Amino acid sequence: MQAYIGLGSNLADPAVQVRSGMAALASLAETRVEVCSSLFRSAPVGLREQPDFINAVCRVWTRLTPAALMRNLLEIESAHGRVRAGAKGGPRTLDLDLLLYGNESIQSAELTLPHPRLHERAFVLYPLHELEPDLVIPRHGAVRDLLAGCAGQRVERLISR
Repeated sequence: MQAYIGLGSNLADPAVQVRSGMAALASLAETRVEVCSSLFRSAPVGLREQPDFINAVCRVWTRLTPAALMRNLLEIESAHGRVRAGAKGGPRTLDLDLLLYGNESIQSAELTLPHPRLHERAFVLYPLHELEPDLVIPRHGAVRDLLAGCAGQRVERLISR
């Protein structure tokens, strides 16, 4: 199954953290990284008194179930020093979000797909647009059309893929 994973960091050399996260994705069992976006710098959303983030998106092909893939992403975060405590949306060494898993819609205590707020976050939509502008987010529309709703969010491409 094709899946999209968002990567982000704003602590401990964020660009290095995101690149390291990409490498860790490539080592997952039954999973192949197909392509990763450029790195993007973005302003924090929500909790604004923190450093800018470095973000990217990778498209993977996997045989893992959505739940198994999410468990693996949480393990990668933990191995990179991610602590899930404190304010939601606060600073982090590495954040991995399962954005899409095929066209599946899942709503459970552990996982929501597509990722909630994906359709309104420029730091995810710009890298997704770079990879696949015509990608349709179930119940929300094409990535290229969703970008217009993020016009006020600061995002800049740093390093091309």
